[in-house]
Amino acid sequence: MSPHYSSRSSHNSNNTTPVIILYDTPGHSSQPWAPNIWRIRFVLNYKRLRYRTQWVEFQNIETTLRSIGAPPSSVRSDGRPVYTLPVIVDPTRNSSRPEIISNPSNIAEYLETYYPARPVFPEGSRSLQSLFVHYIQEIFAKPLLPIMVPLSAQGLPERSQPPVYHLHTHIHAANPLPPGPQREQAWQLVKEQFDFLSSILEKNSLDGDGVCVMGYSVSYADFALCSVLLWIENMAPHDGWARVREWNGGRWIRLREKCRDYMDVF
Repeated sequence: MSPHYSSRSSHNSNNTTPVIILYDTPGHSSQPWAPNIWRIRFVLNYKRLRYRTQWVEFQNIETTLRSIGAPPSSVRSDGRPVYTLPVIVDPTRNSSRPEIISNPSNIAEYLETYYPARPVFPEGSRSLQSLFVHYIQEIFAKPLLPIMVPLSAQGLPERSQPPVYHLHTHIHAANPLPPGPQREQAWQLVKEQFDFLSSILEKNSLDGDGVCVMGYSVSYADFALCSVLLWIENMAPHDGWARVREWNGGRWIRLREKCRDYMDVF
């Protein structure tokens, strides 16, 4: 089932109420696709915060973010700033001086601090969840990059086609892997990561549902993981998601279902 698109009017009591703005970049379809941005969309939806999406073409991201005064999401080793999405602008706390936050980890911390209702970091779990999300980004997802980054670049609208290295600095191959042994080997490396994580999450079946990182209820860690699943589903539905959904006894389908109520796109 695809994410549910809701009208802005149905999400806001009136059109003059300030709402959080989430900056996102469109893909080849109407479905949001970028995993780091999905992570924040999940948090906003879970917390039932009022927001709207501001779509920015890929090639306009840096110019747009500089124009609104967004801080860089990171800094290169040579000191040059890096401007990437997601970014949120929050005028709801002070409409004359809205908060502008970049970097998904910073955004998640901000939303949890200033909108603590329906926490995504259950009490005492923030450091462990942050470590888990770091693992998802730096270890679990790494074998996906040679497959997914070229597919993501290819999947952008033609007007937004970037050099692939702008999507991820570690990948420079311009073309998706062709069918054959090289691609199968790449997916096998991905499966090894999924198998390992499945064996870890299975430990929660003793005192949880064996699906959610924290036991029975979804949290920030689950949203980070499900964001990767949606990336695969949206950018590699036939070659990628068709594989992943069958792995580990359907565990990843069950996680996606757990997160489904928080997939609205406003």
